[in-house]
Amino acid sequence: MGGLSQFWAQGDAIGHAVALMLLLMSIGAWVVIFWKGWLLHRARRDLTVGAQAFWAASDMAAARQTLQSMDREGVLLPLVDAVSKPAAGGTLESLALPEAQLTRRLRDSLHAVLGRLQHGQVLLASVGAVSPFVGLFGTVWGIYHAMMGIAAEGSASLDKVAGPVGEALIMTAAGLAVAIPAVLAYNIFGKIVSACEADLEGFAHDLRETLLAQQGRGN
Repeated sequence: MGGLSQFWAQGDAIGHAVALMLLLMSIGAWVVIFWKGWLLHRARRDLTVGAQAFWAASDMAAARQTLQSMDREGVLLPLVDAVSKPAAGGTLESLALPEAQLTRRLRDSLHAVLGRLQHGQVLLASVGAVSPFVGLFGTVWGIYHAMMGIAAEGSASLDKVAGPVGEALIMTAAGLAVAIPAVLAYNIFGKIVSACEADLEGFAHDLRETLLAQQGRGN
């Protein structure tokens, strides 16, 4: 803590701004990490359990009722609701074949669900990519600021140089400390979202085929 206090006291406005920027990026990344970890854990579980319960139901109405109490993050219900909404009359959508209408509604609903699951990924990617360079800029500026101070004192001995330069290098370590958790979380969450996407696409495909078969038997 003493070294950090000394570094802060010796820094100027630009050094302080870089440090605060890294702090804000770190806070934002960790907020997203905890929030997305909780959301994706629930969504993954609801997707697995909810799909099994849906197909075990006796009819569509009973299946939807079952999902209402199990689909906490709304990953399956939007797909089920999409197939129950007929196209409005007098629109271009209503001119398409029933199979095409069903496919379009399922696709739009699937994209909306995936969009919600992917929220925060851009922030994590941005923090992971930018923060090392922000830290590097802070290091370069800190070294420059330290050298200017040494030049003003007229002394360039090792003990005079090592302290300020070493403190400036803290910015590089801070940038990496911010970036590494963001990059790891981005990769892990991306893998989970991809798994959810595969399961949702399979559910949408099976739902479409089931409804088309039901309509065929009805005709």
